[in-house]
Amino acid sequence: MRTAYCVETVRRAERALMARVPEGALMQRAAAGLAAACADLLGRVYGRRIVLLVGSGDNGGDALYAGARLARRGAGVTAVLLAPERTHAGGLAALRRAGGRTVAVGGGAGGASGGAPGGVFGGAVSGAARGAARGVEEAVRRADLVVDGIVGIGGRGGLRPEAAGLAAVVAGARALVVAVDLPSGVDADTGEVHGSAIRADLTVTFGTHKPGLLVDPAREYAGSVRLVDIGLGGELPDEPELEALQHADVAALLPVPGGESDKYRRGVVGIAAGSARYPGAAVLAVAGALRGGAGAVRYVGPAGDAVIARFPETLVSDQGPGHAGRVQAWVVGPGIGDDARTVAEVLAAEVPVLIDADGLRLADADAVRGRGAPTLMTPHAGEAAALLGVAREEVEGARLAAVRELAARYRATVLLKGSTTLVADVGGVAGVGHAGRVGVVRVNATGTAWLATAGSGDVLSGLAGSLLAAGLSALDAGSVGAYLHGLAGRFAAAGAPVGAQDVAEGVRGAWRDVVTG
Repeated sequence: MRTAYCVETVRRAERALMARVPEGALMQRAAAGLAAACADLLGRVYGRRIVLLVGSGDNGGDALYAGARLARRGAGVTAVLLAPERTHAGGLAALRRAGGRTVAVGGGAGGASGGAPGGVFGGAVSGAARGAARGVEEAVRRADLVVDGIVGIGGRGGLRPEAAGLAAVVAGARALVVAVDLPSGVDADTGEVHGSAIRADLTVTFGTHKPGLLVDPAREYAGSVRLVDIGLGGELPDEPELEALQHADVAALLPVPGGESDKYRRGVVGIAAGSARYPGAAVLAVAGALRGGAGAVRYVGPAGDAVIARFPETLVSDQGPGHAGRVQAWVVGPGIGDDARTVAEVLAAEVPVLIDADGLRLADADAVRGRGAPTLMTPHAGEAAALLGVAREEVEGARLAAVRELAARYRATVLLKGSTTLVADVGGVAGVGHAGRVGVVRVNATGTAWLATAGSGDVLSGLAGSLLAAGLSALDAGSVGAYLHGLAGRFAAAGAPVGAQDVAEGVRGAWRDVVTG
């Protein structure tokens, strides 16, 4: 399992470790890993042009020490110093001893916003400064590799004007870009991006992943992520802020029938979905449910004929959820239109319930909060925005905060769909006021942009609901469902457009891939 920790936790772990190792050991470990990653990316170091963008903190020190290692291997290394008077002294001396050169372009920190405007790339400057700026731009444009060491994990609020100007220059260059710990301009804890940010091909992060490296929009700026072990593992707490399942984790959670299993012991999932206008939503939700591990699927709603025509094994009823027969979990909402009565009836059931699509709009908030059995809500960004009473852009720009707020507000497990799907769980301890305490958040990135297609979410709701009926917790059902759904979409698409039915058909292949490793 991949885990991520917030800045405060990382800093605390670093302090504990630094107290037990020689001074500077952690920075040397980080620099060695960074230099190795840069060399791997370049393929050949000798004769390559490398530009270091160096801010005032330890992040810049990592870049300088790594640059010194690369210079000793024959690279031409130029360090652009955004805060000359506060540049890491040891790293700067090491680079100069190795034959690297430096150019000073500013007097500010080059980090988070809050400094005075102006500087080389913004505002009125002297002729000498303009000349330096042109030199920097030329060096970046001729570089084979740019190392972003402007600001580290403590940066907040976006880049200052000087650093933002450098980010614009880098964006227009042909060079490969490696970010030190995380791209400058992104928030390590939240994944938010305020204004300009460096867009990296590779991010080399130290000790542990940071949440911003796994959550969009920041994840898009990180490129590939390489974790360098600097010895923090023993200092980090058992419970991270964020975790991402991998194949082995999912395989361990998948329901597997035994010799004594029958269709009822494997779990029965009820699907309350579809309408005269949207019968396809029912068909797709049932398709996902049939591939999710439960032993049987009961369908309730007006689209029974369409469901039976496609899936004759489905148990169909038009008498409402209360007369459908015994189920171990319900899925309610896909394509259900304005049938608030069915939504309310399902929410009153004493079994786990997954609420999706129209069901999110129709569900009474107090009824959701008052449920004794687990509840899994699966909104996309637009639906989440409506539930929170904010603009969609606010949810998309602060996905981690949005999913946590929804989980706390509704006392439910919430799966926020998107380019990185997030699943937030609510712990059993009451928090401030009426909200629940949000525990660990899981992130899933197995999908593909081709999954942004009509009906894809209906398949996911059926799949996750089936896992609920098979006995998984709401957190595990949402996480495993998202993982399989994303993998199925990727396999089905294979780089080309894909439909929701293709995704449903791909679930079996994704399941086999996970199980066989």
